[in-house]
Amino acid sequence: MTSIEDHLAESLGVGETVRVVLEERDGRLVADHPREESPLDILVEDRERLEEGVPDESLESGVEVEIQERIVDGRVVGQIVDTADGS
Repeated sequence: MTSIEDHLAESLGVGETVRVVLEERDGRLVADHPREESPLDILVEDRERLEEGVPDESLESGVEVEIQERIVDGRVVGQIVDTADGS
């Protein structure tokens, strides 16, 4: 039997890597989820990695994040795995 959690994880793309364009909302880095069926936006928690010399162009051209199995403040967490400049 498939649980509601399984359906939610599938619609969020948990474990998948997606390219997103980040923006700052309420002091946090967030992105619209690229999957239409996802009910949640993406919250990027590892902001320090971006502040360690990644150019602003990475925010505009996108970063790759891996969708995590956690939800914070109504958003699914994304872990940065690559930036536009390859760091």
